[in-house]
Amino acid sequence: MKRIFYILLACPLLMQSCAVSRQTKAEAYPKMYGERPLSIAVMPPINTTTNVEAKEFFYMTLLRTLCENGYYVLPPFLCLELYKTESAYDAEMYATAPLNKFRTVLGADAALFTYITKWEKSALGGTVTVTIEYVLRSTVTNETIFQRKGTIVYDTSSKSSTNSLFGSLVDLAVTAISTALADYIPVARACNAAVLSDMPAGKYSPSHDVDKAAIAGPAEVKQTIR
Repeated sequence: MKRIFYILLACPLLMQSCAVSRQTKAEAYPKMYGERPLSIAVMPPINTTTNVEAKEFFYMTLLRTLCENGYYVLPPFLCLELYKTESAYDAEMYATAPLNKFRTVLGADAALFTYITKWEKSALGGTVTVTIEYVLRSTVTNETIFQRKGTIVYDTSSKSSTNSLFGSLVDLAVTAISTALADYIPVARACNAAVLSDMPAGKYSPSHDVDKAAIAGPAEVKQTIR
């Protein structure tokens, strides 16, 4: 009887957790639909990894995905030069600061901050892994209107059809070479696509306002690609 009692007691909690995970996009991102941003300024990524090149590489990959989602994205190259001139290249300075200047000077409705917390290769494991958090803040209210995190594992391992020791050694060598030569750009773009696919569509997308009833994805997405 006690077991049945505990099961019945847990049912409402399970139903509640399921309800939370089945939110619509309108429920998950109400501020996006409320503010309806049209233009986005992409801030230089905040890189906390030891890979110093990650910041430059990743910054240039964001334009395509945001445009495909129906937003006007301020030209990254021009913005980057402006950021450097105005000492705004270190986006950490503006992560929690007012963003009204970006609206006045650039005409941006929102600013996208990205936090790179992992960007590494594992030659022996045959993987390239990136973990990035995306935070979209309004330049009008300074509030966060979209936030999501993604981890993408790019599997570069090679497996031969033979089970011999020689075949295993060849696989290990091929995997190490493939991982060493792996381009970070496709991995970064895959992360952009996976995470930003949940962002409500912008005005220039046929899905604009139509996607309100779509089920929102989890706050953190993890994928393995080959």
